[in-house]
Amino acid sequence: MPDASPPPAPTHTPPRGLSAAGTPASGLQMLQGALLIMAVLYFGRELLVPLVLSVLLAFVLAPVVRLLRRGFVPRSAAVLVTVALACAVILGIGALMGRQASVLAENLPSYQVAIGQKLSGLQSAGGLLDRLSGAVHAVGQGIGNSAGGGTTAREAAPTALDAPTAPMPVEIRTPDPTPVEMLRRVAEPLLGPLATASIVVILVIFILLYREDLRDRLIRLAGARDLHRTMAAMDDAAYRLSRFFLAQTGMNAGFGLFIAAALWLIGIPNPLLWGFVAGLMRFVPFIGSFIAAGFPALLALAVDPGWGTLVAVITLFAISEGAMGQVLEPMVFGHSTGLSPIAVIAAATFWTWLWGPIGLLLAVPLTVCLVVLGRHVDRLEFLEVMLGDRPPLDPEETFYQRALAGDANALAEQAERCLKEKPLAEYLDAVALPALRLAQADAVHGALRPERREALLRSVELLIEDIEEEEDPPPPEGEAPPQPVPSAWHVPGAVLCLPGRGPFDTVAANMVGQVLARRGFGVQVGGVSTVPGAPPRLICLCLLEGGSSSATARYLLRRARRRLPGVPAIALAWTPNGAETPEGMLARALRAEGETAPLQLAMSLTEALDLAVEAAGTEAGPVLTAPAPRPEPPPAMGVAVAPA
Repeated sequence: MPDASPPPAPTHTPPRGLSAAGTPASGLQMLQGALLIMAVLYFGRELLVPLVLSVLLAFVLAPVVRLLRRGFVPRSAAVLVTVALACAVILGIGALMGRQASVLAENLPSYQVAIGQKLSGLQSAGGLLDRLSGAVHAVGQGIGNSAGGGTTAREAAPTALDAPTAPMPVEIRTPDPTPVEMLRRVAEPLLGPLATASIVVILVIFILLYREDLRDRLIRLAGARDLHRTMAAMDDAAYRLSRFFLAQTGMNAGFGLFIAAALWLIGIPNPLLWGFVAGLMRFVPFIGSFIAAGFPALLALAVDPGWGTLVAVITLFAISEGAMGQVLEPMVFGHSTGLSPIAVIAAATFWTWLWGPIGLLLAVPLTVCLVVLGRHVDRLEFLEVMLGDRPPLDPEETFYQRALAGDANALAEQAERCLKEKPLAEYLDAVALPALRLAQADAVHGALRPERREALLRSVELLIEDIEEEEDPPPPEGEAPPQPVPSAWHVPGAVLCLPGRGPFDTVAANMVGQVLARRGFGVQVGGVSTVPGAPPRLICLCLLEGGSSSATARYLLRRARRRLPGVPAIALAWTPNGAETPEGMLARALRAEGETAPLQLAMSLTEALDLAVEAAGTEAGPVLTAPAPRPEPPPAMGVAVAPA
């Protein structure tokens, strides 16, 4: 439940793992629990709707209570004052809307006549509606004649028995109601809403008064083994929901006031009523604005003999809804409420089926609560996956899936989005190379079929061609642009990228070559036998951890050194997260090879690029200077590891 103070900003993302005490342990139990919950929600809606309304209203009022508590107001007084103010505001709005509705009811017959006259004008002789209605009438008459088979002789010659007779008047009189019956007729429609409102008010008061006790009980259900993590999750969820509901209520109220003022300026009767309906309908996803615009549009037909007022009303709602949904709400809530569009539609359908119109109004808030719950409880994570707006797959998983499907266009779109924010080397390190690592793991275990592998390689090759012309984003403010490499390194083949023997090492070598070429290096990708006449100035051995064996990596490095003696070498043994990941078998094997000759070991493509730039910038020729080694683990003799 809402806490008395906002939680401190977390310094890092807390690990998941809240083990709920009452959470089912298997998928079948979770399905049975979901069906049971749906049945309870459906058959117990008379009891649960007031409870849900009170909980959501408590979320809205919790920030007001916190504000009064900061002013040294006692808790009981702060709760009572807040609830009294809320009731006064709701009753005042209800009374004002009732007066507006009564005025509308008095003028409704005249509005109906005006709308009928305007629509009848469209049915003038020769008009479109007249021609359509005539065609429909003719078709219906023809169908009736064909079905009836024409008139019969009896129909053509009516007899005396068919003569109409005068109806006998009948008058029914009811006795005058007694005072008790009159009181019952008046009280019965009011008792239900009054009882529900009273229950909601009482529940809101008790929820705000005993929120600590309720929070402790929820902590017991959510997981009491790790109190610190559970408390952080509960406080974060309650604080975020309180702010969200309060902000949404405030923005919808402001939207309603703006619509009321604009409709008053346009000349629509009862603008306060339609402003209230517009603000209320904004809680209904997608179709709420259309419902709110329908009533003022009908009145525009009645109060204006022309069509200008109708156009003004439609334009007002179109511009206002667009500004709220695309400008103001993203500024307040972020890009969205945390729900995917499909989840919003499904939630509206589900809650309307369960609880009717009140469920339609509460669909978005209730679904937001479910998403927050799934974000903090492991067993309920499927709720966030199904309903939340976070991507269901990580970027590298999305890359791998699109590449397996042979969808090169989707890969290019993902690359374009990423390259707007980060350089090419960082994109390849964060997305493309991890995806190749996933593909390589499947290929090593025999789970990647040949046709899938061919589709993946073809898609990645097309991607490399597509991003050839993409430019890196400009460097941040205050950071100098990279210096160009010396002209001697522009010669084709100045850097030789040697792929390993892994299934996707060649693709990785092409990516490394593309990054180096963009930086200004002359690159040659291929085996040692393809080296042109001039020897290269730098060798870059490209390997993905888990592909080539350690013996193969050592053999390739020794072979390159025999063919190209004296040429410095960089070994890129790419691993996830670069230098932050413990070294694998390839990295340890190459580190051991560095005992005989200098060798730079890079854990990421960005590190390999930095080492190549450093080698090109040395004044003493192509002698590679080793940077400071990492403190853990200590590097072997003659090997320097690039800094992270």
